[in-house]
Amino acid sequence: MSLRLIDSLASTEALAEVFSDASVLQAMLDFEAALARAQASVGLIPSTAAAAITAAGQANGFDTAKLASQSLRAGTPAMPLVKMLTDRVRATDPSSADYVHWGATSQDVTDTALALLLKRSFPMLEADHARLEHALERLSNQHAGTLMLGRTLLQPAPPIPFGLKAAGWLAAAHRGWGRVAEAFEQALILQFGGASGTLAALGDQGPLVSSALARELGLHDPGAPWHTQRDRLAALVSVCGIYVASLGKMARDVSLMMQEEVGEAAEAEGAGRGGSSTMPHKRNPIACVLALAAANRIPGLVASYLAGMVQEHERATGGWQAEWATILGVIQSTGVALESMAEAAEGLTVHPERMRANIEETRGAIFAERVVILLAASLGRAGAHRLLEEVTRWSAASGRKLTALLAEIPEVTQVIPAAELEQLDSPESYLGAAEHFRKRLLSKDSSGGTD
Repeated sequence: MSLRLIDSLASTEALAEVFSDASVLQAMLDFEAALARAQASVGLIPSTAAAAITAAGQANGFDTAKLASQSLRAGTPAMPLVKMLTDRVRATDPSSADYVHWGATSQDVTDTALALLLKRSFPMLEADHARLEHALERLSNQHAGTLMLGRTLLQPAPPIPFGLKAAGWLAAAHRGWGRVAEAFEQALILQFGGASGTLAALGDQGPLVSSALARELGLHDPGAPWHTQRDRLAALVSVCGIYVASLGKMARDVSLMMQEEVGEAAEAEGAGRGGSSTMPHKRNPIACVLALAAANRIPGLVASYLAGMVQEHERATGGWQAEWATILGVIQSTGVALESMAEAAEGLTVHPERMRANIEETRGAIFAERVVILLAASLGRAGAHRLLEEVTRWSAASGRKLTALLAEIPEVTQVIPAAELEQLDSPESYLGAAEHFRKRLLSKDSSGGTD
């Protein structure tokens, strides 16, 4: 299935296929077939019935448009699906038709189908995350000594290595992915509780069937139904929101570095990528745009899911019915942000010469902090700060370098030797613990990459 046009900026092609009509339908049918096999394995229904239900449980031939229309009337896709599946089984084996959906309830079908779809989604996200980590680690190591402006409140600040910035992106992504992976693991669980969450229709066989069903589907058996306890899925939705926000931070940085007047980095070019319909000269940060769009979209989805957690008794009226669309949006937003930033990191072109030029364009003003520290013992910190505020204004107004102006001030030259003064605007000599921090971030230990 190709991307729907309206979703073309909000998903990847792979995730669009996972959540396509055929895939969602098959996930529900897989639950019904696995349920029949699990019940046959403990002697609750005939093995011939399990075979007939499994054979009929293939998405080919089902009218998904009709199913969707009837779902709107029924309030759940499970009810019309069970009727369609029962009719199909009856057409080939009438004696087995009554065993379709034996002892289950509609939410068992939809919740378990969602878990199966999440299970399919996870390896795709995991592969793109691995790409992202590998590319960022390479960038950080390659540019450990590539110096650029630090920027605070979007204004020039003392220099940093670009490798440190890339390591910061990597560490945040690594921490975020750890949370996402753990939440996925907890969310890949069976839902099977029957009418009121007791499996009373199965007598004392309920737990045995539940365990067998979980094994059939390759999902975890949660030990008890969770129809109105949505905390596991809420955790997944929430940590995806955090993870995408970290990707959005990286996207924001890269897009700002790509501004023509900054020119410190650029996404990879490609056919049909990054151009403008009216301005041929443009090279737009398209991967960043997609990631930032996802980061803008996902907080509302997280809030929507959390609001729906307050559910009534043993089955909600509107809470879980809202979840499919919300979780779809969260997973697809995560996927498109991740795929986009993995591509951006892999193809990022870094311009060290422009980074150096941007440092030099400050005429040394970004080293004013350094001078304040050196003068504090003689002038006091407040006095040194006032002096440097005045000198940096002179520098901006006159276009002269900070060090040249400082060399004309007796209060400065009496404290700082001329040779040292000449080196005050050397970026390489004012990096502090940058390399130490970069390595710690790359190490992914308790102080860097992980919580």
